[in-house]
Amino acid sequence: MDGWETRRKRKAGHDWCIIKLGVGGQVAGVDVDTSFFTGNYVPRVSVQGATLTQEQEAMIPERRSEMGSEATEREMTEVAKLKSEEWETIIPMTEARPGYRETCHTFLPSCSASARYTHLRLNAYPDGGIARLRVFGCAVPDLTCVRPGQEMDLVALVSGGVCLGYSDAHYGHPRNLISPWPPASMADGWETARRLDRPSILKEGAGGVLQVAGREWAVFKMGLPGHVKEVVVETHFFLGNFPDSCKIDGCFVREGEELPDPASDDPRWLTVLPSKKLGPNRIHQFKDVREVGLVSHIRVTMAPDGGISRVRVIGAAYPSSASSSLGFPRSKF
Repeated sequence: MDGWETRRKRKAGHDWCIIKLGVGGQVAGVDVDTSFFTGNYVPRVSVQGATLTQEQEAMIPERRSEMGSEATEREMTEVAKLKSEEWETIIPMTEARPGYRETCHTFLPSCSASARYTHLRLNAYPDGGIARLRVFGCAVPDLTCVRPGQEMDLVALVSGGVCLGYSDAHYGHPRNLISPWPPASMADGWETARRLDRPSILKEGAGGVLQVAGREWAVFKMGLPGHVKEVVVETHFFLGNFPDSCKIDGCFVREGEELPDPASDDPRWLTVLPSKKLGPNRIHQFKDVREVGLVSHIRVTMAPDGGISRVRVIGAAYPSSASSSLGFPRSKF
């Protein structure tokens, strides 16, 4: 019963629910998971979406999550003011499958080109059970809530940051670096394999940074373009496997332009933070960043290898530049 199961419908219509997204954004597709609902799974589903203001969201009556309950006539009258049945169709009516291990997941791509949703309406035709609804996509910031020059984490996932590519992700994925939540373990960070080209005997260079030829990188699209003021690099949980040093580069890429090759020394990558020595299981705050102008993408480089839990890029946001820089650039990575 760890899911949403409606009663067997004995009146006209079909069942539906309204879901508030944790982060407003663009929907790429959904997974309708009917696990364990084998003889009572929902036969068909569809998904609609809308962007609601705080005033519109307040029109949705509060409901207690109580098994065996259904919406009252008053609650249905109140929520009908939103006209959710007219919301934009993201997933048209599609057949779902029974909740056996081999068939429980139904992956459905979005058919909508709209940029941002805050709420979804999940339609069950006509009734039945769904264990989980997973919504995939990218966060899109509400530009009306960001004033020019406002300081924020420009690369944060909740602000629209996206990992576009990386050199190695042997243990953890670099997309974890921009998570808004504190890391739970080493697995909740980015850790690479040990590079085989590291020297047999390590030597120190300037600032105590080891002299190594190898490096690993990950590149990110910023949620909003901006001027970088501070960089925070966390190595929580990485005790004997943290990188020796870390470097941050940035560039500004307009929509339709190709991203500079992150594996190269392309001069369009401008150094925001030169190589800095890192330590185990700690937060490193670097305020001595270089002013390189407006930045829309960053490249995080660790040397020679190791693990990082989080990266924050604090800067002054300029939402007016978003339309020209935040499309997904053509890239081979």
